Amino acid sequence: MTGQRVVVIIPTYNEVENLPTAVAGARTALPDADILIVDDNSPDGTGSLGDRIAAADPRVQVLHRSAKQGLGAAYKAAFHWALERGYTVIVEMDADGSHDPKDLPRLLTGLADADLVLGSRWVNGGAVVDWPYWRRALSRGGNRYTRLALRLPVRDATGGYRAFRAEVLRSLPLAEVSSAGYCFQVDLVLRTAEAGFRIREVPITFRERTLGHSKMSGTIVVEALAKVTLWAVTNRGARLRRRAGSKGAP
Repeated sequence: MTGQRVVVIIPTYNEVENLPTAVAGARTALPDADILIVDDNSPDGTGSLGDRIAAADPRVQVLHRSAKQGLGAAYKAAFHWALERGYTVIVEMDADGSHDPKDLPRLLTGLADADLVLGSRWVNGGAVVDWPYWRRALSRGGNRYTRLALRLPVRDATGGYRAFRAEVLRSLPLAEVSSAGYCFQVDLVLRTAEAGFRIREVPITFRERTLGHSKMSGTIVVEALAKVTLWAVTNRGARLRRRAGSKGAP
């Protein structure tokens, strides 16, 4: 995207083994983009490693946070950082190797006719590698439920590999987004769709991490299902009230 200022946000917590590969891959795929590492005071030294990488590469910066407060809080802090500095395209990418940096150019190309581009595992051409059957079924089923319950025009609302035009994030009430974990990603897609922005999905191949430990937990899954159900009921109630009001209008 000629003339655009792009930043790739990489949130980290105990990713010292994976961070160099993630940063190097993003720098190779998008040599004109900047990288923002957002570290939640990782006890394994990820933040300090990020500082050393940044000292050697002016395209890399580190945002240190005082404690682990969840993926949503980390991304909100990073979004504000990026918007304050005038970036026009803001990308989310995991540090654990599950997102292939080679897909970054495809995400940016998708912004030619969209405001939010999702790297999708569940569209034609998308794939998941090294996941057991139950993980595939959980993700596919959860996304299908989310799509139907919220009437979202996407097949992978929970994925964290995506590119925003800055005007989308600037227009959303980020202070009101309190969701954590994968539910944070659903929340942003829902708000983007409700605001009338264009959303597009491009296929990616998602790989299970080979180093470090997954942050996935049962609490995150339960929170996501509960919130999606609440949003579905609330949105449906609002639609019914609007419909009833329009029928009763003179």
